[in-house]
This record gives sequence, structure tokens and C-alpha cells, in this order.
Amino acid sequence: MPHAVVNERQRRRAKQLRQEMTRAETLLWRDIKADRIDGASFRRQVPFRNYIADFVCFSAKLVVELDGESHDFVERQARDAERDAFFAVEGFQVLRFTNEQVTSNLEGVVEAIRKALADRARGLPPSPALPHKGGGSGEDGASGKDNTPDTNNSKTRGMQP
Repeated sequence: MPHAVVNERQRRRAKQLRQEMTRAETLLWRDIKADRIDGASFRRQVPFRNYIADFVCFSAKLVVELDGESHDFVERQARDAERDAFFAVEGFQVLRFTNEQVTSNLEGVVEAIRKALADRARGLPPSPALPHKGGGSGEDGASGKDNTPDTNNSKTRGMQP
């Protein structure tokens, strides 16, 4: 994506978000900054026109978004779908993880990012969407809870970059 002009308001908001990262964002940033995942360079809180992406790897055209509890509401999920569609049009794949997935399964989240980076490098399409929080059949163990990272943004159901 060519460098787009970012208005000063977006620039200030991105800077504020970098200074006030959530616990999950801080944990993930420690593992993906400074080319720690197979030499991939990520930036955090990156302004894109009307949006600010949590983490972006420009070389792989990969956006990583972390969702808190506010993303459980239908209205917010619709806005997330619009946002993800924007990134898809720009050629980016969006990976979405919940804050809880990051705090409880950081290694799994990092591995899912590593796999997506490798797939993007090989030109492969994203793997099929995994069940998101509340999705799936509940047959994944005694707890009925699915902690598998959502590597393809099941909230956008079928949107592929």
C-alpha cells in the first residue's frame, strides 16, 4: 500500500494508543517486536486512513488485531467486519485474537502469527477460519471452551484477502 497521508488527529491517537497499550498488547508486542518472528518487522498502532491497526507487518501485508470484551457485541463485530474488508481490499490478511487468547495462550498466538507469515511468504491463501470465542461445537474437551487462536478472523465469515 502506498504511503497515505495521515491526518494529525489520527497520528496523535496512534501515539496515545502506543503509550497506553493493554496488557495483552504489551505481552504480544514483547514477542513480535524487533524482528523476533522469523525476521518479520512489525509496527504497532499504525494509522491507516480512518483506522488504527494494532500491529502490522508491511512486508507480509499482515495485520494483527487484539479484541477485548467490547468486540463481543454485534454492533462492534459489524464495524470490525467493515474494517477487515478495508484491509482485505488493500491486500492485507487480518488475524484477530482475543485479549484472553493472548494472556492464556501467548505461545499459540505467536505460532499462529508465524504460520500466517510463512503462508504469506509462500503465497498461500489463509487456512480455513477456526471457531471464535463462543463458536464451534463444544466438543473440544471437558471445559467446552475453545482456546484455539482465530487465525482468519471468523468474524468476517469467508472474507479472504
